[in-house]
Amino acid sequence: MTDRAPASPRAVRGPRGALAPLLVPRLPPRVPFGFLGRLLGGGRELGVRMELHPEPAIPSLRTLEEVAARAEAELSSNVPPPEGRRAELEREMESAREVGRSLAAREQRLFRLGLCFFARGKSSSDAERERGRLERSLEAAGFRLRVPVYESAAAVAPPTAGLPAHRPEGYWHLLPSDSAAAFFPFVDETVLEPGGVLLGLALEDAAPVVLNRWTQASHSWGLFGTTGSGKSFAAALLASRERWMHPRLSIAVLDPLGEFGGWARSLGGDVLSLGSGAGARLNPLDPASSRGSGTEKAARAGALLAALFPSLRDEESALLDRALQRLYDRTGTPTFSELIGEAEREESRAPRLLGLLETFRSGSLRYLDGPTTVSLGGNPLVVDLTGVAPEQRAFHLGYTLDALASRLAERSGPQLLIVDEAHLLAGHPGTASFLDGLVRRVRHDTAGLLLLSQSPDDFLRTPTGRSTLRNLRATVLLRLNPVSPEARAFYALSSAEAEWLARARLPREAGYSEGLLRFGPAHLPIAVVASTPEYEWLSSALVGPATEADPPGGAGRGAGLSPFPAGDEGDGDGSGRGGADPAAPA
Repeated sequence: MTDRAPASPRAVRGPRGALAPLLVPRLPPRVPFGFLGRLLGGGRELGVRMELHPEPAIPSLRTLEEVAARAEAELSSNVPPPEGRRAELEREMESAREVGRSLAAREQRLFRLGLCFFARGKSSSDAERERGRLERSLEAAGFRLRVPVYESAAAVAPPTAGLPAHRPEGYWHLLPSDSAAAFFPFVDETVLEPGGVLLGLALEDAAPVVLNRWTQASHSWGLFGTTGSGKSFAAALLASRERWMHPRLSIAVLDPLGEFGGWARSLGGDVLSLGSGAGARLNPLDPASSRGSGTEKAARAGALLAALFPSLRDEESALLDRALQRLYDRTGTPTFSELIGEAEREESRAPRLLGLLETFRSGSLRYLDGPTTVSLGGNPLVVDLTGVAPEQRAFHLGYTLDALASRLAERSGPQLLIVDEAHLLAGHPGTASFLDGLVRRVRHDTAGLLLLSQSPDDFLRTPTGRSTLRNLRATVLLRLNPVSPEARAFYALSSAEAEWLARARLPREAGYSEGLLRFGPAHLPIAVVASTPEYEWLSSALVGPATEADPPGGAGRGAGLSPFPAGDEGDGDGSGRGGADPAAPA
C-alpha cells in the first residue's frame, strides 16, 4: 500500500478504499490470550497491523532499571503524586523489576511491538464511522486511544527492514514475551475433554465441544436463555448423552412446567406428579431429607415456609422457629396439623401466623398434611409440579429439592439433578441459601446440578445468587434479551458478545440454538445441534409449550454456522484461554 495521499486529516486513501487508523498510547493492565480474534470479530471492515522486533538483552535490562528508578523517584518526591498516579507508578515499578528478573534469568525476552488498528471503508466517512465502533470496543476493554490526525499515512505505512521505523506516538510498546504473545490472534479454543459429552459445535469452525463434568472441581452447570431458546431440549439432550456415556448415571428432574415426563417414560423412568388432586404426597416436614437431624430440618422447614409466606414479620418468624424446634424435639415424623398445634400454644401472640398456617389444615395446601406416600425411585425420575399453583411453586420446588438432595446422598455412582425454573429458588433468601449450599456440596456425593432459568439476573441480585453462579463450572448463555450490565460485568462479556447474545438465533429461526459457552477463561460461541436420531426422538418425547420446547435441528441442519456477524466489533474481554499482562514499562 504505497503512494497514498491523505483522504482527510484523519484517514488515508488506499487501493481498496479509505483507511482510518487508531493508535494505543496506553494498554490495559490485562488482556486474555487471543483477544484480538474476538475484537475484530471476523469483519472485513476492521483490521490490525503489528510489528515485532526483539530487543538486545543488555540495553533491555538498562531500560527496565531506568523505568523502575524514575517511578521510584517520583513516588519518593517531596510532592506526593495523586492517589491514582501513585498506584500506577507502583505497578510500573514492580512490573519493571519483575520483567528485569525474568530477563536476567533468561525466562523471557523484551520485544518492541508496533500496534495499529484500522477501519476500512469505501470513503473516508465510512472508514471513520467504522473506526468509531472499534474505538468504543477498545475503550470498554480498558485501552487508552488516540486518532493520528495528520499522521495517518505514517501510522499505516508498511514495515521497513531492519530497525523499527519512526511512527506516530502510541504505535510502539515495549513488552516481555508473555505480553507480546497475548496479541497474537491465533489461539485454539477447542474444548475436547476425554470421557466427556458433546455439548455443541463451535460456531467459528464447527469443531466439536466436548466437556466432562465429572473431572472438574464442580460437577454443576448452568443453562440460561429466554423463552423459546431451547433450554429444555438442550437439557434433555445433554442428560441423554450423559446417560449413554455413563449407563449407571442416576438422573432426577424438578419439572415445574411438565416438559420432561415423556422423555423420562421413554427411558423407562418414573414421573411423580405433585399437587392438588394428584393423589401423591411428599411431606415437606419429613426429617428423612436431613438424615434425621431435627435441628437441621427445623431450620430448613422455616426457610421454606418463609418462601411461601414472604410477608412474615420478624416476631412471627421467631414464633414459627420455636414451634418447629418443639415439633422436631419429639420422635416420629411430624405433620402440619401437629405444627399448627404447636403454634396454637402461643395463639395470643401469633394470630396472623395461625391464619397463614391454616392453609395446610383446611386450605389449598391441605393435601400436604400427612405422611409421605411416595418413594423417590425411578431412573430417570421426573417430579412434575404442573398441578401446583404458580404462586406456590417456589415452596414446592424447595421441599422437593430438599427431598431429592437426600436421594443424592443415599445413592452411589454419578448423579445428575436438573432444576428447571431455578430462579424461583433464587428469589427467597432461605431457598437461595439452600440451593447455593447444595451446589457446593453435591460434588462430594459424585453429583452435579444443571440449573435452567431464563436469565442469570435473578441470581445476580444477591450475594448468595452470585455465589451459586460462581460455583457452576460451565455456563451456556443462550439468547438473553436484554443482556443486563450486571450480567455483562459478571461474565466479563465484551460489547460484541453482549450484542450478539441479544440476537442469538433461536431454534425456530436457525434449526438449532446459538449460545455462548463460558468455561473457565474461555468464551466460545457454540451451536447446540442434535443428530437426526436424537432430534426425532426428543421432538416426540418432550412436551410443553411450543415456544419453550422447540428443539434444535437434526444432523445437517447446522450448515452455515457462523461466529459474530461480519462487521461486529468484538473486544473480547474475558475471551481466550489464559491471561497476560501487556502493560510492560515503555
